[in-house]
Parts: sequence; structure tokens; C-alpha cells
Amino acid sequence: MIEGIFRFLALAASVAVLTAAPALVSAQEFGGQLMELELPAITNFAPPQGETPLAQGSGGAVTLAAQMTEGGAEITRGLVWRVFKPDPGQDGKLPLVASSRGGTGIFQLDPGSYLVHAAFGRAGATKRITVGREAKREDFVLDAGGLQLDAVLAGGVRIPPEKLRFSIYDAEADADGDRALILPDVSPNTVIRLNSGIYHVVSTYGSVNAVIRSDIRVEAGKLTEATVEHHAAELTMKLVREPGGEAIADTSWSVLTESGDPVRESVGAYASMVLAEGDYSIVAKNRDRIYQRDFTVVGGRNQEVEVVTTEAAVDGTVDDVVD
Repeated sequence: MIEGIFRFLALAASVAVLTAAPALVSAQEFGGQLMELELPAITNFAPPQGETPLAQGSGGAVTLAAQMTEGGAEITRGLVWRVFKPDPGQDGKLPLVASSRGGTGIFQLDPGSYLVHAAFGRAGATKRITVGREAKREDFVLDAGGLQLDAVLAGGVRIPPEKLRFSIYDAEADADGDRALILPDVSPNTVIRLNSGIYHVVSTYGSVNAVIRSDIRVEAGKLTEATVEHHAAELTMKLVREPGGEAIADTSWSVLTESGDPVRESVGAYASMVLAEGDYSIVAKNRDRIYQRDFTVVGGRNQEVEVVTTEAAVDGTVDDVVD
């Protein structure tokens, strides 16, 4: 009943706008070992212990630069740099030594070993560096790309952006079949920076059951544009005494699937919702009287559905009004 078609277009892009930092940094190989650094929210970092983040101290100046791909152009804005001491403090957190936002960063650090994390939207990389008395430069390759999502109805009809949202998940499910949520509530046509790889994307039209899922590959150094086609429509329901009549207030609504499973309930003179393509039944209750109508949702065809009362209805009975 729910189908989706994704169309992919790859465009070379240099990504610019800053989004939130990732919760889990991708592993980078250092010294023959695989190293992972888990980052809490920025407010949970251990506070700096007096180190100077800019070129003001007695140590060596370190220039940190990042590219989306090997040999690519330097990222000039939208980066977040965080420099940590490599050993956890008494609270179990890595002490944050310095941070900056923008493009290429210059830090004055005391000699020693540090962990540096570069974040570009939801893309990021971690690297261990050693600082001496001499100035040096460290380059980070983020292996990142962009993802831009949108959706339409059958025939290319646009969906109102305020009724459309996307969620991005890890492509791999855990033992329970659950996927880690990377970014929820993404608005259409928003560019999201991600490390290259495959992601599971969920597109939701409305708030009931018009949902489409698909796996999308993000390529480093490119903007991947994906458009999903929803097979759904917006329905407005009302209880009337005669066809074309005024809606009756204080009506309770229940929408059921063809197999009788509940889909949505609401109260009011009108019930408006987006439903996936398929067969449904409406049950309307008003003043202890119950009325029912079967109807079919056709993708892309918004419609008003009337449930007509009849004199034959008595307390607790059901009138079937077939479309």
C-alpha cells in the first residue's frame, strides 16, 4: 500500500552551513590501532584548564585544516574544532583544551599529545596529534558529502513543506532490529553534511501513516539529492444530515484500515488527516449514535468525505454508508 521511488542526482558541492556536532566520532587509524572518541553534548565537556586556544602561549603553533576529500579544497567555514587532552580526568571526561568555529584554525598548544576532533555538520573525523616547540600543520580528510531530501505526490505534485519531514538513521540495525537515529525532523531541501556511506531515510507526510523508507548512499565530495514519491492524500471528514450539509459539531472520529486496525482518532466537527493510499472505514459517533462509511484513498487526490446520518440510526446501531 505504501511505495516509494527515489531519484538520485549527484552534484559536486562544497558544503557551507554549520549544523549540530555529531554524538559519535568516526574512527580514525593512528599508530596501527583503531581509535574511537565518543563526544557528549558541548555543555558536558570538561572545562578548559587555562590553556590558551589561540597563538598566545609559549608552545608551538598548530594549524588545523580540513578537506571533504583527499586533495580537495580547504573548507573555509562551518567547521567546529575541538582539542582534547588524551587522558580522561577524574570525572571520566576528556578535558577540553581549546575550540574554535569557522574554517582553518590556528592553536597555540603546550608540547604534548592531543586528540583533535573536526566536525562539519554531522560529518566528522578524529586524529591524535603531537605538538612540539615548532610550528606545524595538520590536515583532516573528512570523507564527507551532502544529502538534500524532498518529496512529491504522484505526477510530481508538490507537498506542502510544513507537512513533510525526514529522519536519518544508521543503515545498520542492531540485534533488536533498531537503527541509531542520526538526525530527526529534517525539513525538505535542507543540506545535511554526513560522512560518506549508506543511510536509512524515513520520509513522513502528515502525522498518520504516509511513511516511506529507503537506503541512500552519500558520496564524499558530492551533494546527493533524493526525492521520494508519496502515494497518499489529504482527507477532510465531516458528519452531515444530508449531502452537502453543515458539519455536525461534537463528533468523535475513528479511522480504521480495511482489516479493522485503528489508524487515527479525533474529536470535532471536521477530521483532517493525511492517509496512505488504500481502503479505510470511518466511524463517526455523535450523541450516542454511531455512523460508518467505507472509502478509498487514491494517492495525490485530496478529497472531502461526508458521513450522512439517517433516521434509521438508533442508540448503539451502525448505519453503513458505502462510497
